[in-house]
Amino acid sequence: MVSKANVAGLISSKVVQLLRKEREQQGMSMNVLAQRSGLAQSTISRIEHELRIPNLETLLRMSMVLEVDLGRVIQQAKAGTGPAKRG
Repeated sequence: MVSKANVAGLISSKVVQLLRKEREQQGMSMNVLAQRSGLAQSTISRIEHELRIPNLETLLRMSMVLEVDLGRVIQQAKAGTGPAKRG
């Protein structure tokens, strides 16, 4: 049986993957995302390479810059689908 902690980790990882995919689809560099979100480029890199687990504020900053609804991204991560624009 899969633990709730493992499920949460999988969803968190998928959220990061979806945000990265959205960033890449927009043609936005990590540096631009970092500048616009007020985060360090190294932080974005570590998050995207799953070397750092982002907190809620960091995810919100990233999603706001990318203009995606974080709640929808989380739902899609749970369902295993792609990113959703704010609607």
